[in-house]
Amino acid sequence: MRRMILPNRAALGTMHGKAVAIAPPMARLGITLEVPDGLDTDRFGTFTNETPRLGTMDDAARAKACAAIAATGLSVGIASEGAYRPHPWIPFLPIGREVLLWRNEETGQEVIERLTDEAPCYDNAIVFSTDEAATFLASIGFPQTAVIVAPGGQGAAPLAKGLQDLGSVDDAIQRALHLWGTGGAFLQTDMRAHLNPRRMETIGRLAERLAARLGTGCPVCAAPGWGLLRVETGLPCSWCDGPTLLVKTEVHGCTLCGSEKSLPRTDGACTADPGHCPTCNP
Repeated sequence: MRRMILPNRAALGTMHGKAVAIAPPMARLGITLEVPDGLDTDRFGTFTNETPRLGTMDDAARAKACAAIAATGLSVGIASEGAYRPHPWIPFLPIGREVLLWRNEETGQEVIERLTDEAPCYDNAIVFSTDEAATFLASIGFPQTAVIVAPGGQGAAPLAKGLQDLGSVDDAIQRALHLWGTGGAFLQTDMRAHLNPRRMETIGRLAERLAARLGTGCPVCAAPGWGLLRVETGLPCSWCDGPTLLVKTEVHGCTLCGSEKSLPRTDGACTADPGHCPTCNP
């Protein structure tokens, strides 16, 4: 089998300091990251929606990676994309999702890792004075986590972003109240990675996973990135042997040559509790 070969340089598509989190795991693989000067990744979408993201998270990460490749002339690019919102099932709690994409422009191969953050630093509040803002600021870890201020409710264009001192926050709140007094000032966490330590930490954990995967070569073609592609449900019920919605197997494979291998669950479970069975527990 051919020996797996990784490039010694890769372009990182970011303008928000993500190299702090992504570079160390890549360095352990012998890969140095190059961040293009002046690369505007905000054109692919912003959290505050001045520029809506077009397409999926994967599309946005791919666009950033391709832009970094074009700007540096390197053959490999890396980029991440995040999405944060209220939790779909648990009231009053937020959830975050991050993707980190590796793209080889010469071969067209992409390796994508994903991570869900069940406890992100993502919150907002409507206030009518700086004193009212104090509780919110303390809860998000201000000033390490920066704040965005907008007039009125969620969705309004921000007056100020990346605020990390009380004077600037107070000034922005006063301007918001002047513009929209009855609606208050809308404060929200700044989700850009360099202004949100929790998000940067999450990206770092994701980078560790990507590095581990890139360090695993395909047993067929030796391309980097052999790892989990998808899961298949249907773990049989221990009572009726019928299929459940629980994971039965993990499909690992290569995104270059298409080789795949089905593996059992990592926890070793061969059957499901009847409580998960649509037949035994309809």
